[in-house]
Amino acid sequence: MDCFQYPLDTEQLLRKKRRIRRELMAQNPHPLKKKIAILGGSTTNEVADQLGLFLLQYGIEAEFYQSEYGQYWQDAMFGSPELDNFAPDIIYIHTTWRNITRFPTTGNKPQEIDEMLEAEFLHFTTMWQAIAEKFHCPVIQNNFDRPNYRLMGNRDIYDPCGRSNFISRLNQKFYQYAAEHQDFYINDIDYLSADYGLTAWGDAFYWHMYKYAMCLDAIPSLANSIANIIKSIYGKNKKALVLDLDNTLWGGVIGDDGVDGIAIGPEVPEGQVYAEFQSYCKALRSIGVILAVDSKNDESNALAGLNHPDGVLRPDDFVSIKANWDNKDVNLNRIAQELSLGVDSFVFADDNPAERAIVAAQIPGVAVPPLDGAENYIKMLDHGGYFEVTTLSGEDLKKTELYHANAQRRQAEAAFTDYTDYLRSLEMKATIRGFESIYIQRIAQLTNKSNQFNLTTLRCSEDDIRAMANNPSWLCLYGKLVDKFGDNGVVTVVAGEQQGDTLHLRLWLMSCRVLKRGMEDAMMDCLVKDAAARGVTKVVGYYYPTAKNAMVKDFYDRMGFTQVSADDAGNTTWELNTAAYTEKHPQMEIER
Repeated sequence: MDCFQYPLDTEQLLRKKRRIRRELMAQNPHPLKKKIAILGGSTTNEVADQLGLFLLQYGIEAEFYQSEYGQYWQDAMFGSPELDNFAPDIIYIHTTWRNITRFPTTGNKPQEIDEMLEAEFLHFTTMWQAIAEKFHCPVIQNNFDRPNYRLMGNRDIYDPCGRSNFISRLNQKFYQYAAEHQDFYINDIDYLSADYGLTAWGDAFYWHMYKYAMCLDAIPSLANSIANIIKSIYGKNKKALVLDLDNTLWGGVIGDDGVDGIAIGPEVPEGQVYAEFQSYCKALRSIGVILAVDSKNDESNALAGLNHPDGVLRPDDFVSIKANWDNKDVNLNRIAQELSLGVDSFVFADDNPAERAIVAAQIPGVAVPPLDGAENYIKMLDHGGYFEVTTLSGEDLKKTELYHANAQRRQAEAAFTDYTDYLRSLEMKATIRGFESIYIQRIAQLTNKSNQFNLTTLRCSEDDIRAMANNPSWLCLYGKLVDKFGDNGVVTVVAGEQQGDTLHLRLWLMSCRVLKRGMEDAMMDCLVKDAAARGVTKVVGYYYPTAKNAMVKDFYDRMGFTQVSADDAGNTTWELNTAAYTEKHPQMEIER
């Protein structure tokens, strides 16, 4: 829906939210359902309404608990039967500068101000720790915006007695806490309010009339920011940016103007704009975003443009380059198939509104931001929140290299007529072990990013994964895969809960980039062997269908399990006798 694209159509979002909700529910018949507790230091009704809309567009249906007005700290510290029974999946603490209990004055000495700062910080850390101990779920905490007035003018930001200075110092303490604690996230309303316009954001009318801590029209922007954090936690981020070339990565049409005639680089203002956009796109690689090209162009012209001496991006920065005269929706589908990614993993950036309209119409799920003026490209992509970072693993930092290695594997596969011979030629080596602390972050990340090869779609936080690893009733395995083209990293995860002589598989997933390589066979061999060693005689597997995981519908059947139940929703249960299991012996060396 256009109302969710930047700039947000706040009038539609606020005035027509019931109709929008109905339409979103119709578009998402199988949403991911999550419980979100909003603990507010001000009125939160509209915040919950708008957050619910933004999450629905990401396929997440939220049920909300809201604390009574201003009771955020009391609910967190002392609890309530309603909140306890609600059992939230995420807690969002909606506080603002108006919830700071004490500010310094010009009469305070430096030591007194330091003591005030520590007291305010302790007020929040005590609450965060109580939440962590009781609810064991991710917490999203606002940092502090600023009042839209400054008692001392410009001095307010650097004088220790200034409110702006005090808020800045308190925010820094919040950031340090976030950096040191897992499953704790900052919602940056300090930035949001500045971007929105601090005078409008902090319109005191809405506080005194309704006890909203920001103006009503700013609430969709707030909700969008919170939703971006939540959808990132649950693996709903986009993964790839597909870029047009002419008038998108450079000014002009290279087929008409030639390499020397396109605008890129420091010589002219227009060229500087495109160079800055290329720098932004290149920087996205450093947070795990993969880049591809989809351009109506001769390939030779496209490569010449990408090798322009004043350009920032080079051909090797892209995992796929489609420069031809086919329709762009056709090329984008090809890119998705090559990378084994769903089309809803992509953002398509093109200056041409006609091309954007075709892709949006032909490939539902692809994000198509309305680029308008090269000087606005960065803002449109950045404010879209497509690539929100909540965790950043070592494997995210080398995504482009991983996909380039996959391309080499595909080229090698084409040279073989026998698939078994191809697998042997890869010289694969699998490492399969119990969960280890060094990989906890990556394992949790996989549970929230893997959608296609994911039998139960159980989403886990890092604390969830640690709890499984430390519980002797659980059998947990991860798998890494290395071949002659490179290290694929941690690509598969299995976790089962043992009850007597039965092991219930609660989690089984695998990255699609290693499909049909035998890794699932290797994991099953090791799983059954380890289960039998623990006295398990029966393994029970579960398949819960989603809009994306149909590819593993018959997984357990292929592995030798017997189906024992099915319901109208397509949920199935399978059983395997460990003594009757036949090992698969995949074409790889396995290290335990």
